[in-house]
Amino acid sequence: MGKLNSFIKLEGTLNDLTFYKSQGNYLVRTKGGVPKKRIMSDPAFARTRENFSEFSTNAKSGKLIRDSIGILLNRAKDSKLSSRMLQLLNQIKDLDSSSKRGKRKVSIGLNTAAGKALLKGFDFNGRASLANVLHAPYTLDSTTGVITIADLVTAQQLLYPEGATHVNLRCGMVKLDFDSGIFANSYSTDTILPLDDTAASVVLTPTVVPGGSGFQLNLLLIEFYQEVNGIQYPLRSGNYNVLNLIDII
Repeated sequence: MGKLNSFIKLEGTLNDLTFYKSQGNYLVRTKGGVPKKRIMSDPAFARTRENFSEFSTNAKSGKLIRDSIGILLNRAKDSKLSSRMLQLLNQIKDLDSSSKRGKRKVSIGLNTAAGKALLKGFDFNGRASLANVLHAPYTLDSTTGVITIADLVTAQQLLYPEGATHVNLRCGMVKLDFDSGIFANSYSTDTILPLDDTAASVVLTPTVVPGGSGFQLNLLLIEFYQEVNGIQYPLRSGNYNVLNLIDII
């Protein structure tokens, strides 16, 4: 049994490692409860050490993605986001066919078409998917990061919570280098529309195109408001607010 020294606090099982909480501490052990000292030195546990090394790398990659999104993330996320993302990144890491076990990386897995397909469309709020909330086509200009939704009829093409009077749409564009840990991001301004039967063309434009090396992430945020005496109050509805990674390049 060993203490989990990580900024990511998890409970559950990944490969042959079990993460759990006991008396306020987060601990890690193998399924059989083998002491940590033996795990870290016994040749029989070489595979376990490889899994733990890759787990740590995956966790750092997930945190880097979440940090890079910045201010949009708190608008639409769920309590299991870290663990959901870790499971997905573990699958993407497995697509790294050039590195030895224990050294495989999410960034190399994402360089494959299959890796990008796994991450594309990821909903940061697992309780509200883009496919369920938005029932209208949209286009993305991957060069500028502009997202366009033509003739959106908000009352008919959005699934929204009871009491909502307005919707806010916003896009984000991120440039992220996993190897250096450097990222840059940019967002559009808020586009707040009433929930009614009027068609409106929505054009979401990042203020700048982020520079730098690495992967480009394009995101779409949909969140709902209630207007009271002329003031917009965010509903922070966990079942409706959406943040979706609509593309990764």
